[in-house]
Amino acid sequence: MDGALSLPASSPATLPVQSPNGPIIPTLIAAAGERACIHFLEFFASTIRNLHTRRAYARAVTDFLAWCEKHPVPSIAAVQPLHVAAWIEGQTQERSAPTVKQQLAAIRHLFDWLVMGQVVPVNPAASVRSPAHSVRKGKTPVLDPAEVRTLLDSVDISTPIGLRDRALIALMVYSFGRIGAALAMRVEDVFVQNRRLWVRLREKGGKRHEMPCHHSLDEYLHAYLDGAGIADDAKGPLLRTVGRGTGRLTRTPLPQANAYAMVRRRAAAAGIETRIGNHSFRATGITAYLRNGGTLEHAAAMANHASTRTTQLYDRRQDGISLDEVERIRV
Repeated sequence: MDGALSLPASSPATLPVQSPNGPIIPTLIAAAGERACIHFLEFFASTIRNLHTRRAYARAVTDFLAWCEKHPVPSIAAVQPLHVAAWIEGQTQERSAPTVKQQLAAIRHLFDWLVMGQVVPVNPAASVRSPAHSVRKGKTPVLDPAEVRTLLDSVDISTPIGLRDRALIALMVYSFGRIGAALAMRVEDVFVQNRRLWVRLREKGGKRHEMPCHHSLDEYLHAYLDGAGIADDAKGPLLRTVGRGTGRLTRTPLPQANAYAMVRRRAAAAGIETRIGNHSFRATGITAYLRNGGTLEHAAAMANHASTRTTQLYDRRQDGISLDEVERIRV
C-alpha cells in the first residue's frame, strides 16, 4: 500500500455526528456489529474528559477510518499494522510531526479500548512508530516587556469593555495562566487572602491553582470588577461578552475565539506587528520573570507545570542573545 496516496478531506470535528435519525456510526465500525458501535461511542463519551482532546482525537479517528474505507478495509476488525503505518506515512507529508504523533496516539488509544472490549483481538497501531520530534524551544511568539506595557497602556479603559480587555491581558501575563483557565474563572475566583488579592485558576486535568496577584494585576482586576459592576455576582463568569448594541457586559462567558480576536485587534491598535495570540502572554510573562532573576523551579510552580522541562519551552531569553550575536556580523 502506498502511504503517499491522497487523503480524504477532514470529517466533522466531534463524534458522534448527529443526524435526524440519531448518531452516525462510521461504516467500518458498523460492519463489526452492535458491540463495536457501543464501544466506539463509549470511547469518546467515557474515556476522554478534555473537550479539546476529544475534538482532536475525533478528527484523527474519522480521518483514519475514512482513509481505510477508500483502500478498502471491510471492517474495524480487519485493520492491520500496515494500514496504520501507510496512513501515518501519508500524514507525515502533510502534517507537522507533533500533529502526526497526536493522531497516532488517538488511533492507539481507540484500539486499546476496542481490545479491552473484545471487539478486536490486537491493537494494530501498537507496533507503528511515530515520527521523531524533539522540541527545545516553543514556537509561541513573545513580546518585549516594553511592548506589553505599550499594549496595556493603549487600552481605552473608559468603558467596561476596555477594563475587561486590560484585565484579561494582565491576568495572562502576571499569573502565567492559560487562556482556557482565565476564561473559565468566576468572579469568586478573585478573592482576598492575607490582605492581598489572589486568583484561582483551574488548569488542565482539573488542577486547581491559586496564586497572589502582582500589584499591577491587583489594580487592573479591582478597576474591572468595580467599573463593570460585577463584584457582587460571585457565581457569574469573570470575563464576559458584550451585549450587541448595548456596550454592556452580559452574563455569558467570553469565548476563546473572541478573546483571540480582541488580542489581535488591541495589538494592531498599539502598533505591535508581532503576530501574537492568547498564549503569547503566558510565554511573555514567564520569559520576563526569568530575565529578572526568577528561578525555573518557581516559574514552573507559578505556571502549574508538572515539570521544569515544560517551562523551559517558554523561556525565550536566548532570542535576545541570538540577535545581539547576529549584529556582530559587520560587513
